[in-house]
Amino acid sequence: MWSGEKVALRPVAAGDLNQLEAWANDRDHTGEFNAFGLRATGRLARSFAETGLLTDEQGLLLVQANDGAIVGDVDYRHVRHGPGWSNRAFQIGISLSPPYRGRGYGAEAQRLLADYLFATYAIERIEAETDSSNIAEQRALERAGFTYEGTLRRAQWRGGTWHDLFLYSKLRGE
Repeated sequence: MWSGEKVALRPVAAGDLNQLEAWANDRDHTGEFNAFGLRATGRLARSFAETGLLTDEQGLLLVQANDGAIVGDVDYRHVRHGPGWSNRAFQIGISLSPPYRGRGYGAEAQRLLADYLFATYAIERIEAETDSSNIAEQRALERAGFTYEGTLRRAQWRGGTWHDLFLYSKLRGE
């Protein structure tokens, strides 16, 4: 477990799969910025059986409040900025249940995830993208130590239209 003041990050356990499957198709949980269509049921269970949802290339961790409540999840996946292992970075994402948004859980969870990735992998860079209108996530990323880098114009198809994304990054030592 990777712990902070408000939350801890922990691996998914078999008993968590039903909750994650339910969240995947719950529009209230995903919110407008993480709604990418319906997900096939059983997909997470198959991946969990193969990898435990954690590999060196991608992973899913639960965000657990200090009172034990599961408040959401964070994920990471590797991206490359050129050939060779040294040009690898991680891109991260987060999804929190509505009652836990706006309370500092997201910023801390993303900071903890960046700390975990820097401590675990020989990488220099972690990235996050968010919708240009998602002000709450922009603030959470900045509180987590990420720096705004620019706009990816019309980079994401969601809800029947194209959306601009803001790119944030955090470098080792920041």
